[in-house]
Parts: sequence; structure tokens; C-alpha cells
Amino acid sequence: MKVTIIGPGTVGMVLAYTLMLRRTAREIVLVGRNRMKAEGEALDLTHAQAFLQAPVKISAGEIADAIDSEVVVMCASVAAPEGIMDRNEMAKGNADLMRELLPEVARVAPNCKLVMVTNPVDPMTWLALQLTGFPRERVIGTGTLVDSIRFRELLSEMLAIHPDDLRAYILGEHGECQFPAMSVAQAGGEKIDDTPERRALCERAKGFGIEVFRKKGNTCYAIGLATAYLVESILLNERRTLPRRTPKTPCEVQPSPRGREEVPGKVQPMGTENERGLYLPRLRFLVVAHREKSGRWVVKRKTNKKKYRASLRKMKDWLKSARSWPLKMILSSL
Repeated sequence: MKVTIIGPGTVGMVLAYTLMLRRTAREIVLVGRNRMKAEGEALDLTHAQAFLQAPVKISAGEIADAIDSEVVVMCASVAAPEGIMDRNEMAKGNADLMRELLPEVARVAPNCKLVMVTNPVDPMTWLALQLTGFPRERVIGTGTLVDSIRFRELLSEMLAIHPDDLRAYILGEHGECQFPAMSVAQAGGEKIDDTPERRALCERAKGFGIEVFRKKGNTCYAIGLATAYLVESILLNERRTLPRRTPKTPCEVQPSPRGREEVPGKVQPMGTENERGLYLPRLRFLVVAHREKSGRWVVKRKTNKKKYRASLRKMKDWLKSARSWPLKMILSSL
């Protein structure tokens, strides 16, 4: 089982190290702009894997070396601006980077599963679908997986229950528009009561990524292990139910069974009326994540008039509250 990691930075290397330790992949290829650094990382891991019972083949290469990869993980990113407060600030630079890298990935490894980690992960996953032409079940974003894990960790401390025994999801966007699906949160089969204190944990979990980045200059361990968890689910065909980004709609993050082959259907939490209102896919917006001939970014609608007007108000409020929206989406079909 071969995995290619594009972008062997802090996140990419935590992922590579984890896959090596767990012996999930039999071969790992590191692809980076700085070939010498990638070769150094590959050598370092190669020396470390000598302590493992089952050696893993680790090498540095180019995108062309992704041929026959079962999974390609996209971790490459432009440098984050100093003092960043919103992942969307990297959208323009990373969109340009994806246009450079992803068509070649699709040409070299047309049958791979593509896992997107690059931020902002929701629009980047949608863009990846457009650039590769892959079917949507083979383009997977990490979505709110790491947010859900952070939320469960906080809930675990509050409830004194191990995080593995909690079923609680953060849905929506990997960013400001995420929310806790408290109506379906459970522990040992018993519903977890929805309280203001527990909802406040979501706000804490939402800010952890930026907080860690401000304090140490990057985030790597939580997202690296979350990505490894997703990749393992694919390689080992574990069919785990994970809150991951699916490019059916622009901002959709929902629990989905994940294995080597997409499980027919999807898991759709019922949620309360309020949660369904917060759940962006329910707003039925379709973001066209590539430039039209007019050079505009367009948001089209698919809903009835009454629902659309309510959805439009929410979307406009969200856009106004955003610190930066580099995609410059233009609302159309009003």
C-alpha cells in the first residue's frame, strides 16, 4: 500500500512518521519543493524505521513518483501570514498552488484517493474536485475531524469519560461556521444533555487551531494524527464513520463511512431544526470554485424562494462577519 505525501512540512512529516510507526503503509513517498529537505526527511525516517519489525520503504521524489499510489495526501501550502486569524487568508495563494499541483497528480495517479489537508480545507477540497476530475467519493477533505476530536477531548474532561466512548461531532465549516451537533451527541448510548456550558466547549475547540499557531508557529500533531486516522481507515478498509469534507456541496461536512471503497449512501444526522438551519449544506448553496469567463466567483442557489431568502440572509451575515474572504464570491441568481 503506497502513500504519497505532497508537502513534507510539519503536518506532512507527523503524518509520515505516524504511518511508519503504525506500519499502515508499505511505501511512503515524500514530495516537496525543496528536494534536498525531502531527501533528508526520507533518510531520517529510513534510519528510524530500522527499529520496526516490518520495514517501510520511504523515499523522496517528484509528483511523477506518485504513480500507483493508493492514497495521495495534499499538505502543501503557502506560508501563513504573520498574525493570521482566519484560514481563509491563505485561500488565494493555496488555490494557485493547487492549480499547479493537482492536474499533475490526476495525470500520474488517476486511480488514487486524494486526501486534502491544505487550508482552508473546505474550498480547497471543492477546488480539487474541479481540477482533478475525480469522482467525489475519491476526493476527501479532513473537514471538521480534528475539530470534533478537540471537542471530544474537552467533553471528556467535563464528563470524566474517555474520548473513545463519546460520539459527538462538530459539523459545518472547518472554521468560523462550525457548530456542535449536540442533539445527536451520546456517551455509552445515553444522550449527552445540551447545555450552554457544553456548547461553549465548541467555541473553545474552534479557536484552538489559531491559538496553537500563534503560540508555536504551526499546528501539526493533532491534524497530523487526524489525517493518519483517515488514511488508515482508507487503506485498511475500516469503514469508520468520520466527520470529513465531501465535495458534493461547497461547505458540506458530515459523518461518512470511510473505507477503501465508498460505502453506498451516507450518514445524515437528523439534528434539531436549529441545527439544520446552521448546517450549511441545508442552505442548498452551490459554490462554483473556479473562475467563470467573466472572472467572477459565483454562488448559485438550488432551493425554493422562501428558504432561499432566509439562506441568503444567513450567508450575507456570514460574509460580513468574515475578516477576509479572498474568494470574493459574488451572489447571483437572486
